[in-house]
Amino acid sequence: MKLVFLTALGVGLATVFGSVIGFAFKKISHKFSDIVLAFAAGVMLAAAVLGLIIPSVEYGGKLGIPVTVAGIFAGAVCLNLIDKLVPHLHSLVGNEAESHNNADLSKVLLFVSAIAIHNLPEGIAAGVGFGSGNNAQALIIAGGIALQNIPEGMVIIGPMLAAGVSPKKTFICAMLTGLVEVIGTLIGYFAVSVASFILPFALAFAGGTMLYVISDEMIPETHAHGEQRGATYALLAGFSVMLISDFLLG
Repeated sequence: MKLVFLTALGVGLATVFGSVIGFAFKKISHKFSDIVLAFAAGVMLAAAVLGLIIPSVEYGGKLGIPVTVAGIFAGAVCLNLIDKLVPHLHSLVGNEAESHNNADLSKVLLFVSAIAIHNLPEGIAAGVGFGSGNNAQALIIAGGIALQNIPEGMVIIGPMLAAGVSPKKTFICAMLTGLVEVIGTLIGYFAVSVASFILPFALAFAGGTMLYVISDEMIPETHAHGEQRGATYALLAGFSVMLISDFLLG
């Protein structure tokens, strides 16, 4: 349990760490952020496949394949519905930055809500990984999610400050998003611990949410500023690093 809590804390603090970097370097180049985000996408892709989807098939027994496929699509559909209800953080920040100079409380709450809702499934994915009993694999999954949180924390600082959100409120927002990741990790862990029979579906569901984030948000973002070649190789590098780590730890 101690390891789970420390991992949850680490996943949450990754966003805060990224925001600190964002404060220090308010003008982060698209090239740098795209390369880092693409590497994180590769890490998350490997973590989703090796740490969640394949174990889901193995734990599912005779029904492994149908349960896993159903879980993957359920996770993707869940995030798709969330996206329809709450626009993605980047579009929210960008639109607000263009149309307003002063931020009010409702805008800050909107930012926090958007970040929190999108980050909760990622935290759950990190927690579900521990339900399999393979702590090394779970740490790899959590590490991939934490790595993705760093560039996200970096890129939201500048637009929020430009939108008129005070530095203090901006940092509080970053801390709250990290807290959501901690809560999500604990929810995922306790859910599969209490009801182990849902583990195959839960693993696949978590994998589906990660695949959705990678395809719908991370890859398009890294290919939107003319750095798609470098981003592609960074993704492959991230995937390879996790593949090697999984082999060495396995």
